[in-house]
Amino acid sequence: MRRSGNTILITGGSSGIGLAFAERFMKAGNTVVVTGRREKALQKAKEKNPGLITRVNDLEKESERVALFDWITANYPEVNVLVNNAGIQQRFHVLKEDAKNNWSYFSKEITTNLEAPFHLSMLFASYFSAKEEATIINVTSGLAFTPFAIAPIYSATKAALHSFTMSLRHQLSDTSVEVIEVAPPAVNTDLGGAGLHTTGEPLDAFADGIFKGFEEGKKEIGYGSSVNRLRMSRDEIDEHVASMYTAMKNTIE
Repeated sequence: MRRSGNTILITGGSSGIGLAFAERFMKAGNTVVVTGRREKALQKAKEKNPGLITRVNDLEKESERVALFDWITANYPEVNVLVNNAGIQQRFHVLKEDAKNNWSYFSKEITTNLEAPFHLSMLFASYFSAKEEATIINVTSGLAFTPFAIAPIYSATKAALHSFTMSLRHQLSDTSVEVIEVAPPAVNTDLGGAGLHTTGEPLDAFADGIFKGFEEGKKEIGYGSSVNRLRMSRDEIDEHVASMYTAMKNTIE
């Protein structure tokens, strides 16, 4: 992936990891477009980063994903990088009453974390394959490899996105499209709600580490604790998952 001269679309880019990536891409000399559902958050991001291009978009809706593709290819036809970053994390216990009676709430996690990046990757793959150089970056999670039992849907969607990313990389291996996976550990953002990740990796240090991975040409990039999780054995995974659940299960009981 070239470092500058790209036109980059980042979903979920109004705050957190998405915005940290946007700021670094802009500093390196790229044109950056970020999307999100919250107009005020996008406006705040734009005020902080003059030159940032924003677009309100609801990735839960198929029609809006298609509209986003049509809009950016019409207005920024040089777009050559897609960063599927938008994500939702919900912590819950399946035996609690609201888990069985509120599927519409929980299904949003699947749509945002899984259906949207699948669909957007498929929309952009053909368009990108006609480019001299293009990149699809899927942001998964260390939890794709070691599920967090109190966030079961989130962990499962990220595992599925990891699998899809591997397949996509093989399918596009004979084209100009590079496919990169970023697998964050817990990072100090508001994912899942304010205050849940305050003990996570500092956002700026994490983003700098990931960009170092981009510079090194890595196709699968972890940081901090997620680095080892990408290559754990099955026995190590089982032990890690059990210890995390034991430490955190009281928070959802």
